[in-house]
Amino acid sequence: MPGDATLDLSEQLIACCSITPDDGGCMPIIEARLKRMGFTCEYINRCGVTNLWARRGSGRPLLCLAGHTDVVPTGPRDQWQSDPFQPTRRDGLLYGRGAADMKGSLAAFVTASEDFIAAHPDHAGSMAFLLTSDEEGDAVDGTVAVIEALAARGEAMDFCIIGEPTSLTQLGDTIKNGRRGSLSGKLMVKGVQGHIAYPHLAKNPIHLAAPAIAELASRVWDQGNEFFPPTTWQISNIHAGTGANNVIPGSLEIQFNFRFATASTPNQLQMQTVEILDRHGLEYELAWTLGAKPFLTGRGTLVEASLRSIREITGVEAELSTTGGTSDGRFIADLCPQVIEIGPINASIHKIDECVEIASLAKLSAIYRRILEQLLS
Repeated sequence: MPGDATLDLSEQLIACCSITPDDGGCMPIIEARLKRMGFTCEYINRCGVTNLWARRGSGRPLLCLAGHTDVVPTGPRDQWQSDPFQPTRRDGLLYGRGAADMKGSLAAFVTASEDFIAAHPDHAGSMAFLLTSDEEGDAVDGTVAVIEALAARGEAMDFCIIGEPTSLTQLGDTIKNGRRGSLSGKLMVKGVQGHIAYPHLAKNPIHLAAPAIAELASRVWDQGNEFFPPTTWQISNIHAGTGANNVIPGSLEIQFNFRFATASTPNQLQMQTVEILDRHGLEYELAWTLGAKPFLTGRGTLVEASLRSIREITGVEAELSTTGGTSDGRFIADLCPQVIEIGPINASIHKIDECVEIASLAKLSAIYRRILEQLLS
């Protein structure tokens, strides 16, 4: 049965100790299955990261199934009810690191593809798998390396489904159709250090920066849009002073972050920030880091096919959402106009005793297969 096949493959993958950036042997297991389906497999490895690009067919449209084999560290193993790399079935759940994030999804991708190709060996267009072992870490030599290689040879995608765990309370209740961008800044406001009893001989950078900080914190950067909430600005770290209570600090360091929607660009946010700092007359240094660009897939072919598939398999009316952190979709969107994420319930991800509902694995495979049927047959 497909459900048993998805469960069995999930267990094989969980048993691979694949803490970032180690693939732990996951990709050879998947590669063997893909080759039997007629995929041409290619490793695009970089700096110790394992990346697999596999494609079946040469025509369009090209539908890509994307995900990561790496997992976060287990934390204290003695706090797990069972070994995190020994897949364990208990009370209708499959336990193990990566069960939900995202080895269950990878297994469902494979079995969905096997079932679809068996029924439609001469399907329209092409299928591809994009797998990396560097999503949970720095994500600089993983999916981005594959996208750069594909772009260099002019290879593009039409649709991409990422197996991130998107569901909240029941399988299929949430589809991620975009993610916010992340723009970080490191601000150093300059003052003059001095004795706290002689403030006229010093310049307190905390006092100088306070009005600007208040304006940055209260500013409405944009209104968001149909899918995104308004852009937010938050301080993550702030430091000044020597530790003594009688010294006015000579500088103030602030680290902050924008989580921004497609309603704003990084350049706009940078320019507005500088305008505020300059207007308040601060002497400062400011360094920027763009962690991720936002991406958005509006209602269209892929979203509608996914909504229908979830409804047919589970009876659930999925909601579109762009909440949460970043994903590798931010890289794939450079080559693919329609990128979404569909996966299992995310309540246990990155936690002790991570798990996935066993019954959901067969349903997830069926959802993926139904999407393939709608777009490639």
